[in-house]
Amino acid sequence: MGVVTKRSSMTFFSDSASHYSHRVRIVLAEKGVTVDVIESDPANIPEELADLNPYNSLPTLLDRELVLYESKVMMEYLDERFPHPPLLPVYPVARGASRQYIYRIERDWCVLVDSLLAGTASEKTLEKQRKELRESLIAIAPIFSEKPFFMNEEFTLVDCCMAPILWRLPVMGIEIPMTKQTKPLLAYMDLLFERESFQASLSEEERDMRTPQPA
Repeated sequence: MGVVTKRSSMTFFSDSASHYSHRVRIVLAEKGVTVDVIESDPANIPEELADLNPYNSLPTLLDRELVLYESKVMMEYLDERFPHPPLLPVYPVARGASRQYIYRIERDWCVLVDSLLAGTASEKTLEKQRKELRESLIAIAPIFSEKPFFMNEEFTLVDCCMAPILWRLPVMGIEIPMTKQTKPLLAYMDLLFERESFQASLSEEERDMRTPQPA
């Protein structure tokens, strides 16, 4: 396959299993952006990426002359480039709060998610991380009884970060039990997973992460 030097449309180099790629695919689907998604193997990254991205990493987003290679930057860029529907609140205080929630998701949960999905740590460490992530999610479950989305009445970029993590709970060996406390969290998960943009964002590999339960 020859190296493509110029593309007419937006191009997204995506890892079909990565929750960082998945969050951007959700934003693209939410905005209805026409995009050329190139599913790429992180162990065998396309040659042209080396010329575009100094870190030679996934995901990478190309929009004409612009090259972005950090998922949060991509999400905010897409929200500004395609304003409808807006995925960050209008007012600065609420926008700041949403960005802070994303920072905390990355700091508190993504580190655990990355380790659990990689599966390279000792079983003792992995079990400790599973317990920490499970208990942390259960602890925040009641907030979803107040508002349908993450601290918001509307679907935002925070939810775009949460949905891929929650979708991957089974492959991380985490089950959220149905209790009075967890019911709002489980309802939130259903709300996210049934969303049209979420379904459109799923790669085949991601669909396989949750096999349908028999009737």
